[in-house]
Amino acid sequence: MPTKVHIHDKQFVPFIPAEKLHKKNQELGREISEHYRAIHSEAPITDQNPLLLISVLKGSFVFLADLIRHIDLPVEVEFIGLSSYHGATETTGVVQETIPLRQTIHGRHILVTEDIVDSGLSLRYLKDSLIKESPLSLHTVSLLRKPEALKVDVTVDFVGFDIENKFVVGYGLDYQELGRGLDGIYVLDEA
Repeated sequence: MPTKVHIHDKQFVPFIPAEKLHKKNQELGREISEHYRAIHSEAPITDQNPLLLISVLKGSFVFLADLIRHIDLPVEVEFIGLSSYHGATETTGVVQETIPLRQTIHGRHILVTEDIVDSGLSLRYLKDSLIKESPLSLHTVSLLRKPEALKVDVTVDFVGFDIENKFVVGYGLDYQELGRGLDGIYVLDEA
């Protein structure tokens, strides 16, 4: 990992290296697979009824791509676009749907895949919207969660890392659309 990364007018320093992210994806994949096998035996995940992973764009696509390789179940992938940052380093508090779902989720096992849960507003918005469609089950996984930043009560069923309330980029996360391709996660250098 480079010791510093410059994006636009900001400087970022290493926070979570790629190796640690890879190991966490393996753990989460195993935990998710075991959960769905144990909890949903009455309506199991099968080729005819695969787990539908809904990836919240744009930030979670890298996490999803790595995580899906470690889920030992039949899965399908769908994408939805939500935005609450609008180019800033803090959420604006206003959630906008930028890309709608293209398929129905009624009667499906759903796993929402998030890159980061900070205020909880986007995840709360999405869960409230999805539950209206009567999925068979609705769970959530997030690579990162900022407990100090939560503004609403929202449950995340599977969490990779709890982190401090600091701005991060890399591994799909961006600052003004740049930095998503970094293989590790970097934190804003406030020094």
